[in-house]
Amino acid sequence: MRFFCGFLIYLFLAVSPASAGERYKIDPEHSFSSFEYSHWGLSLQRGRFDKNSGFVELDLPGKSGAIAITIDTDSVSTGSDVFNGVLRSDSFFDVARFPKISFNSSRLIFDQDKLSQIEGTLTIKDISKNVTIDVTQFACRFMFLYMRQACGANGNTKILRSDFKMASYAPFVSDEITLYFNVEGIKE
Repeated sequence: MRFFCGFLIYLFLAVSPASAGERYKIDPEHSFSSFEYSHWGLSLQRGRFDKNSGFVELDLPGKSGAIAITIDTDSVSTGSDVFNGVLRSDSFFDVARFPKISFNSSRLIFDQDKLSQIEGTLTIKDISKNVTIDVTQFACRFMFLYMRQACGANGNTKILRSDFKMASYAPFVSDEITLYFNVEGIKE
């Protein structure tokens, strides 16, 4: 009987959605941000940032919450040490002076029970711009790996490099880039 009661409690936790005011710490092992741009009109090139941190607060019944993401600019990775060096230079991210990129939400937008967009402020090189992230994937569930609730999302937005004083090599390297966010958070 004790096992059965324990199993019922576990089953309830495993299927219950996030409730009011839950806070999730971003899992750095399962979260990264990336970018995509046109290179001379020949191909779409991609890079990523491997070090992301932050939190997600969710009130799913109230359809509200907050998201804060911090990205270490020095963690930029393209697969080329030479190109990584160029992106870390003052022509682009200037990692010596601006070691972090940040995103802070101002509003979460839901389509019924699914998170569909996130409005907020993106700050690169101490320049802040309002952006809207389109959420393409969103789910919450109990994770056996952590023995806790977890939520994850994928989303993207388009920005102009020139808005953040990173217009080097435009128009050969497109001014418009797409930023992608892949985030998983573990309930604290």
